[in-house]
Amino acid sequence: MKPLCRLLLCALLVGHITRPSAAQSTSGSHAKKPIVVVVTIDGFPARALQDPRLPMPTLRALAASGAVATGMRPINPTVTWPNHTAIVTGVNASRHFVMVNGLLTFPANGTAPEVEPWTDKAKLVHARTLYEAAADKGLTTGQVDWVAIYGAKGVNWQFGESPDMRDSTPQDLVARGLLTPEQLKQFDDSSSAWRDKIWTDAAVDIIEKHTPNLMLIHLLQTDSIQHEYAPLTPASYAAYAYADDCLSRVVEAVRKAGALDRTTFFILSDHGFTTYTHTLSPNVALIQQGLLHKQDKDYAGDVWVKAEGGAAGVYIRNASRRAELIPKLKSYFEGIQGIDHVYTNEEARSIGIPSDTATDQAPQLYLTASPDYSFDDDTSGELTKTNPPRGQHGYLNTMSDMQALFVASGAAIKSGVKLDSVTNLQVTPTIAKILGLQMPDAKEPALDSVLR
Repeated sequence: MKPLCRLLLCALLVGHITRPSAAQSTSGSHAKKPIVVVVTIDGFPARALQDPRLPMPTLRALAASGAVATGMRPINPTVTWPNHTAIVTGVNASRHFVMVNGLLTFPANGTAPEVEPWTDKAKLVHARTLYEAAADKGLTTGQVDWVAIYGAKGVNWQFGESPDMRDSTPQDLVARGLLTPEQLKQFDDSSSAWRDKIWTDAAVDIIEKHTPNLMLIHLLQTDSIQHEYAPLTPASYAAYAYADDCLSRVVEAVRKAGALDRTTFFILSDHGFTTYTHTLSPNVALIQQGLLHKQDKDYAGDVWVKAEGGAAGVYIRNASRRAELIPKLKSYFEGIQGIDHVYTNEEARSIGIPSDTATDQAPQLYLTASPDYSFDDDTSGELTKTNPPRGQHGYLNTMSDMQALFVASGAAIKSGVKLDSVTNLQVTPTIAKILGLQMPDAKEPALDSVLR
């Protein structure tokens, strides 16, 4: 067992927190303020924590010394950016308007909608965040690979999903020889394991040098591996183990900063994962119905489907045709094998999808996939294809496989608390209580039963 894991088991499990040395101590009022570190392990399924073979000793130690839920219900759609946004706002997509991994845009020529991930937070997220509330109260904040946060106000130190060399943390890592300017330029094309390593380096750098009051960290490799090889497979377990190593480095950085006695950790995931062997291409169906037509090399039309794995949005861009097309397409899609349910926009509001009168990010129809099926954006090939077992999310948030991870441990958390299902909308009010912040739009109750 690694020394850090022994530290966690010995120190955390018995409720003892190592006191910082004089050299580590921080003077002034900043030292008295609480710290919250949020680490999301992308796509980690809640059910994996029940497996005794799970190679994550750091996560297990934190769970044993704090609070753990059987599962945490994500919001719809069960996709990375909408749920990371829910975690820091306490509101669902009907309020924050993030429906995909970026801003969905619609070319004027009627070609396929595009997703713009590097969109400023102010344009993308229509809700107040924890880091903005923290900054307004004079607290410091940091983020590493968090999403829907580009150009956000209230972030003191950061290393983004697509890092900016103008930020101080990438400069620090280059100065320390942990990566080169050329590697920064090619960062998006690097392996997911290497990026998680560098993101963890950045988190350690920020924590040890600055010890922000709110630190947001997102580990991504687990998502990409599960998409390729499916969840709870040997490849996925290797990714889980690597995420645990990254987590242990974050905890150790807090200890080195002399802040373990005032730090609360939230170890979460944004959604779960399930396995599928059939891929359904709704845009092929639109072509078959004559609603998409070839225009030069691309298809164009008044209607497009944007797939998000286990769900897909049908966008009727020509508003004058909506009254005609909505009932026709609803009936048509309901007859396709692999589509579990077709919601109108009005019906979808009951599951947290925004109104299409409030934002163009909201679809006119919302499709959900049957078990063992996943949607894609293809415009070629067969309507339904068979594939080797792969992993997917995006399904309704009530699906058992979509339930996410919730572990809380540290200074503000009682030891040995076991919860049934919680929702990720309860994370924001709980963190707000710890940090003394006001988040009036977050209507779900804080998890008072886990707080000291």
